[in-house]
Amino acid sequence: MKLNWKTFVLAVSSVGALLIMTAAVVVSQGPQQGTGGPPRGEGFRMGPGPRDGMFPMLHGLNLSDDQKAQIKTIMDNEAANTRELRDKLKALHESESDPFSSTFNEASVRADAEARAKIDIELQVAHARTMSQIGTILTTEQKAQLASRRAQFHGGPPPPQP
Repeated sequence: MKLNWKTFVLAVSSVGALLIMTAAVVVSQGPQQGTGGPPRGEGFRMGPGPRDGMFPMLHGLNLSDDQKAQIKTIMDNEAANTRELRDKLKALHESESDPFSSTFNEASVRADAEARAKIDIELQVAHARTMSQIGTILTTEQKAQLASRRAQFHGGPPPPQP
């Protein structure tokens, strides 16, 4: 079989196009789950990432070891104090009837929603209390860094510098 110039160019360009398309598909897939990093935990708040007992917003604040220990104690106390509420909320979610397989009972749905709302309010108050306690541990500079991050997160202008 004799190769002429046109056949050779067509073959090379076809192979090149195939390689480019393969590379594009591989790059477009991005990183795959389960390829590095810590494994996923259980529950809503146990996704991938470091689990050192700190809120993600506190990372990068150059906390001292003493601050880290105090924050861990505060957070451990919150977890212990809200465990019963979180267990009740979980039980309510698990006991919900399937809306597609049963008859609709508005009074029951309303009562369940109100019970979940009351628990959610208590959890939000506990979270705010914890944030307030952590705030007493932070330096003025660390608080300013948090305020700047909050403004960036919410898309607003940075807070005025004192």
